[in-house]
Amino acid sequence: MVLPSFRSLAYTVGVKTAEHWRRLDSGLIECGLCPHGCRLKEGADGICRVRGVRENGLVALSYGAVSSTAMDPIEKKPLYHFRPGATIYSVGGWGCSFRCSFCQNWTISQRGPPASDRYAPRDLVAAARRQGSEGIAYTYNEPLIAWEFVRDCAAEAREAGLFNVLVTNGFICPCPARELLPFLQALNIDVKSMDGGFYRRHCGGALEPVQRFAVQAVQAGCHVEITNLLIPGLNDSDETVTALADWVRESLGESTPLHLSAYRPMYRMTVPATELRVLERAFEICRARLSYVFLGNVRSGKGRDSVCPACGAVLVARSGYATQVVGIRENACSGCGRACPEIVGA
Repeated sequence: MVLPSFRSLAYTVGVKTAEHWRRLDSGLIECGLCPHGCRLKEGADGICRVRGVRENGLVALSYGAVSSTAMDPIEKKPLYHFRPGATIYSVGGWGCSFRCSFCQNWTISQRGPPASDRYAPRDLVAAARRQGSEGIAYTYNEPLIAWEFVRDCAAEAREAGLFNVLVTNGFICPCPARELLPFLQALNIDVKSMDGGFYRRHCGGALEPVQRFAVQAVQAGCHVEITNLLIPGLNDSDETVTALADWVRESLGESTPLHLSAYRPMYRMTVPATELRVLERAFEICRARLSYVFLGNVRSGKGRDSVCPACGAVLVARSGYATQVVGIRENACSGCGRACPEIVGA
């Protein structure tokens, strides 16, 4: 983690009141940010660990708390069709609305914010500009639980001419989503599985709200890409992969990029790592239904470059995170002339 020289935000727990909650007749406070709908008594924190009841109101406990920052290739989010080749100032916080047993960032996602300095939205924007970034990515942990801080940062960034990217599990209620989406330009949404039981057993969440949010983001005009981590024996069957590809095509559009990523044992999950043949089999299933399918966390000749769906010419070539736009001229394939509006900023 590299935190630039920020000005510290004058903030103490209890000052920043959260939004999207109501007081019940029972006296409990009900949070309306995510579908968990936590009902909390005085002094209690929600499942996310960053929203809690203090002095009879819901407080954004993690407002301004930053766990990590870095300049990342935008492909690392992963976003392959939004500003390909760009680097982006990436910011993480604390906590999560899920309890995924395979979380790769569990050291920050499965704990609340420590007692430390807090930073103002204007300071993150200033840091992004100093680094020469065109935008800010809210990532590493689950950014939606820091709704107020992300909203304020995104508004400040947009005012400064920067774009905003969200890397998220998509677990949010429609109203707060509707208020946040106008500030965002691109999202990578993690769809864990097309099996609701997988969400309940392994994530402590639900599938339907994630699907709803993805559709909502597309309808709001945002660029959306989907990631699915394939875990052997749990969500990698042909039927499950087919259902995912069909849903993306029918609900989001066949040009929506789908990233199929290899799992490796992490946190509390000890299932053996995903084999390359499983990823490549899933690639073939999805590629028969979608224009753009990519493989992540593996080395393979498949699922690396962006290829024109019409003529097969390479539009964007990749080697690791090194990216080069090679086949797009005036927003069209230089091979056949097919328009490529789905590849933003190439």
